[in-house]
Amino acid sequence: MADAGRWTSQCIDSRARERRVHKSRFESFSHGLRLVATAALVTGASSAAQRSPSSREWIQLFNGKDLKDWDVKFTGHRLNSNLNNTFRVEDGLLKVRYDKWTSFNGEFGHLFYKRPYSHYVVAVEYRFVGEQLESAKSGYGWASRNNGIMVHAQSAASMGERQDFPISLEVQLLGGLPGRGGGPGVERTTAGVCTPGTHVVMGGSMVTTHCIAAASRTYDGDQWVRVEAMVLGDSLIKHIVNGDTVLVYSKPQMGGGMANNVNPGVLVEGRPLAAGYIALQAETAPIDFRKVELLNLAGCTDPKARNYKSYYVKSNPAACRTR
Repeated sequence: MADAGRWTSQCIDSRARERRVHKSRFESFSHGLRLVATAALVTGASSAAQRSPSSREWIQLFNGKDLKDWDVKFTGHRLNSNLNNTFRVEDGLLKVRYDKWTSFNGEFGHLFYKRPYSHYVVAVEYRFVGEQLESAKSGYGWASRNNGIMVHAQSAASMGERQDFPISLEVQLLGGLPGRGGGPGVERTTAGVCTPGTHVVMGGSMVTTHCIAAASRTYDGDQWVRVEAMVLGDSLIKHIVNGDTVLVYSKPQMGGGMANNVNPGVLVEGRPLAAGYIALQAETAPIDFRKVELLNLAGCTDPKARNYKSYYVKSNPAACRTR
């Protein structure tokens, strides 16, 4: 009976161990199922958000790593000659730097994104840093803490070798200037418009003044500022600073001067600017960009399509995907 008792006890202990193992395995399996279910819910929610007609799909023109998909053009130099490594990417920022320059003789630079757009919002987050190139201060003092987003620009490849500025609309980025002798700083609003080789309409009348100031405040120092330009083909353009609309104009078209040494036949007086490229400038002032992004407003406007977006304002039926 003692042996039988030991045998019975061993059987009971063995079965208990088996139950504990099965329970542990079941709990692990159940935990795994919960993790899978949670992941599926998160993925599903993410996919649903992406498919939502109202969710905005910003395109990151600057990838934070390099200048892939961008073309460089400096006055007097061939296409994609990045003079003195002026445009560069460091620490996740797109930088314009003049530390390798010893003189400046009008070699203005522009960095063009690879493809054109017609209806879009382009946005940058920028800050001015450091001082203007010393050798540029006497003849180009206006370029201190000065940069720009060129919208509806001609392509980099179509620019003349000695051309200074692309035919475009410049969303002018300006920083406040320190006062002389320690006096009050100089007020400079940002996100005005300059018009190299172009004209615009404001208040129903053609404006041929080259630069028009915006109704923004002055941004001093090295603070980050977000500027957006909403561009609707050849109809309406709005400049927005930190969420506030500061300038509105319409009917952009080719015309006038301030784009010199243009190749023959490129500038056609009066031609509407309905689409074009986006570019950033190098005008002797160091600047950082931490974000350059675009919201395309042209796309599929068929509500039955998978990629329909309610914010599209320009229909592109060829872009629609039904599967």
